[in-house]
Amino acid sequence: MGKRHPRSDRRQIAQERIDILFKQADRFFSWDPYYSNRCVVHACHIAMKERIRIPSYLRRRYCRRCRTYLVPGRTGRVRIHRGRVIITCLSCGWHRRFPLVRSTYEYGKKEESS
Repeated sequence: MGKRHPRSDRRQIAQERIDILFKQADRFFSWDPYYSNRCVVHACHIAMKERIRIPSYLRRRYCRRCRTYLVPGRTGRVRIHRGRVIITCLSCGWHRRFPLVRSTYEYGKKEESS
């Protein structure tokens, strides 16, 4: 029998594998988009099995409906409308909306507080 790892170690290893899979999906998208989609599916399965969340910066990079790796202009359309960022999957047509957060920096200058 194999040695069981503590839960925290398993979660850390799973998070590292999810990061690696998204990096591979990004690297190989121009070579084979199907491979990128498979990397996303595997990353989602790892996250479900270990019951961890995929980080928000990676969650925005795939379609939750068809699990397609989203690349702006190729498999996804990005628009800004009424204070929201709208990402549309070009494979299935699903929309994802995020609030547009204004940063504390405006045109390279930091806002001064009195």
